Amino acid sequence: MDPAKIAIKASTQEYLEIEDIQEGLVILKDGSCCLVLSTTAINFGLLSEKEQEATIFAYAALLNSLTFQIQILIRSTKKDISSYLGLLADREAKEKRSLIKEQIGKYRKFIQETVRKNNVLDKKFYLVIPMSGMEIGGIKNISLPIKKAKNTPLDKGYIIQQARTNLYPKKDHLLRQLARLGLKSHQLDSQELIKLFFDIYNPELAGQQMADSAQYIKPLVKTATPPTLEIVEEPKPQTEKPEVNLNENKQKPNIHSQINNLVKNETTIS
Repeated sequence: MDPAKIAIKASTQEYLEIEDIQEGLVILKDGSCCLVLSTTAINFGLLSEKEQEATIFAYAALLNSLTFQIQILIRSTKKDISSYLGLLADREAKEKRSLIKEQIGKYRKFIQETVRKNNVLDKKFYLVIPMSGMEIGGIKNISLPIKKAKNTPLDKGYIIQQARTNLYPKKDHLLRQLARLGLKSHQLDSQELIKLFFDIYNPELAGQQMADSAQYIKPLVKTATPPTLEIVEEPKPQTEKPEVNLNENKQKPNIHSQINNLVKNETTIS
């Protein structure tokens, strides 16, 4: 067996915990689910003393009002100004006045060099509201629609239905509390979630624009098939005797009969 002819099928997606993203919800392989809120930030140091006290009391009220788990995620990434530089380049190409065109070009190069040398970072803030499999319901319950697939233990439609009932009131409560702090927040939709996880798992492709998820024919994240081995057998050496065509002997005349015929002809002539 030639080792080069062994086909191994595997993928790193087998180790991802995400099963699917639908209706702004992240469905995990163990049947749990979560939604993500994106929120802004405030500069606490620039606030007055009274404003700082009001902010502290509002934040304390938010923490005391929580009856469920949340996860606070602060993500720092290198500032992506590719879209802004592209806008300046388009403006520079369309400008007909040479003086203004030259100034736009200098400004574009200045911004590009400043961000590159100073390593400008962009911080984004997220709040994750999870829903465990225990909150959905026990898998052993016969009344629950058990899915036959190997990925999620429950049907995705049932998980989404339970997530709406369980997570949406928690989301509305957090949005109200964040508004009291002067923060603007919203729930990430499916397209924004796909972009977020794509940037997390592909940091080297920063700035890449993604099309709408509805335009993809195949899933963006597909569960990998288990490794399989394809064994190719080598051809066996031919040990069988070559076939003998019996018709050839019938077609060829016997040499003894030819000699007898010649002898008979000679005696007849003499």
